[in-house]
Amino acid sequence: MSQATPRVAAVTGGASGIGLGIVRRLVADGWKVVAGDINAVTLNEAFGDSDEENVVGVSCDVSVESHVARLVETAVERFGRLDCMVNNAGISGAFGPIHELDVAHWDFTFGVLARGVFLGTKHATRQFLAQGGGGSIVNMCSIAAWDGGTGPQAYSAAKAAVQNLTWSTAAELAEHRIRVNAVAPGSVITPMWMKGRDQSDVDRALQLQPLKEPTTSEHVAEAVAFLAAPEPAMITGTCVAVDGGISAAGTDLARRLGNNPGDLKISGLNMGTSGTKSVVNVLGD
Repeated sequence: MSQATPRVAAVTGGASGIGLGIVRRLVADGWKVVAGDINAVTLNEAFGDSDEENVVGVSCDVSVESHVARLVETAVERFGRLDCMVNNAGISGAFGPIHELDVAHWDFTFGVLARGVFLGTKHATRQFLAQGGGGSIVNMCSIAAWDGGTGPQAYSAAKAAVQNLTWSTAAELAEHRIRVNAVAPGSVITPMWMKGRDQSDVDRALQLQPLKEPTTSEHVAEAVAFLAAPEPAMITGTCVAVDGGISAAGTDLARRLGNNPGDLKISGLNMGTSGTKSVVNVLGD
């Protein structure tokens, strides 16, 4: 691909929060982007009335293989190729004490966070192999993947799966010049993170960071844009923490924020900004 040929990316969960920040950063860097999202409202708000020729919004449930395949196909049909897949779509998912978690909520969480990354990797790889020349895959991990006590159990376990899938596929696909990396945010102040929280939670989160300023979607997008581009040609199988230094200092974040799963009096499924109502069950004494 010549330098004059625009790079093309597909971004899941691209209509709000971190995903929208990634889309905007890539477009600003000269990329053409197909943004997939399950939330029709935010998808329309972000891209419905846009006259931007370099970005198109597509309805996409990342847990459904045909949706993810269509996202990649749209990139090729609209812009001629695919150079990067950003597997970003996410929810907070199942929450509550482990003995109260609903199996369906657990499976749903893994469907979005782990299966979604697998499907994005699968179909992006097929396209990269078909067109030749390699490509880049960037997965959205989390510092919750690295230890206990940072996030809800299902979320943390699913993100750990994303971390290992990143390593495994980086090793597998290197011979084809397909690089696979991940970004692990900490407490990023987005609509999904703020759901059920208030400013006091933001203040407590900042107390845990060595760098005392809020981590934003723009900070995460900067790391994604770096890994997406071809210039870091020898970086693959790595995970970049964008957390203000939390992982360096140690976390136990959930307990210190007052959200330790075992202490909760509720359980359910946090759907974040997906547009679907969350489920909350009040637990008995």
